[in-house]
Amino acid sequence: MMEFMEKVSASIKNEELTVKGQNLFSVTYKNMSGPHRSSWRIISLINQKEENSGNEDHVAMIRNYRSKIKNKLSNIYDNIP
Repeated sequence: MMEFMEKVSASIKNEELTVKGQNLFSVTYKNMSGPHRSSWRIISLINQKEENSGNEDHVAMIRNYRSKIKNKLSNIYDNIP
């Protein structure tokens, strides 16, 4: 769906989207980023819990995973025209 919306936005260039087009565009990116944002929140909570307990091995793994989620979100948001 995201590829389709990118093609649509590229094809209209300087024209404005209709209200329906704007809604589709918004829903597409919300659906693409929603699961990653939820993962980010959950991982952040786990990270705080592990930092408080002093488990540095787990904290390092969590930070690594969180950076992967951040990269995925960045890729999604960088593709928004």
